[in-house]
Amino acid sequence: MPETITNDLNSTDFRILRELVKDGRASDVALGERVHLSSTATARRRKLLEERGIIQGYTADVDMAKLGFSIGVLVQIELSSQAEQVLNEFEAAVVKCPSMSFCSFVSGDIDFIMMVHVKSFDDYDRVYRKELSTLPHVARVRSSFLMREVTTRQVAPTALRATLVR
Repeated sequence: MPETITNDLNSTDFRILRELVKDGRASDVALGERVHLSSTATARRRKLLEERGIIQGYTADVDMAKLGFSIGVLVQIELSSQAEQVLNEFEAAVVKCPSMSFCSFVSGDIDFIMMVHVKSFDDYDRVYRKELSTLPHVARVRSSFLMREVTTRQVAPTALRATLVR
């Protein structure tokens, strides 16, 4: 498990994190105004959060539908075995799948959950045949097509409440 360092963070650090989750491009001046700090103090705290690995990077939130990928598919993969070599070979292969945006090893009846976005059902058929069915050691693939996104969060709000970690 990763090292937990939340005890070293104070309420100002959490306010900065909450604001950066909303707008990762915020300038130190704008961020400072929102958290009631000078831009210099804000820049120093942001740099410390980055150096400690709490902030791992900044990304753009891309609307996949506007790029033509209007269908999200949650794919459940069951492997033929859970032997270490099998898991390693599958993981090495899945990271090369160009249609996959997320993959995680999970507990329960299935072994991996992944997310793919496709342009159409025909496009998913292509992804299934050319990418998913060629992955090593796959025993079963189950696909669930996302009907409507209710919400997406990069971070659960409870993770950014200083009072819950003390």
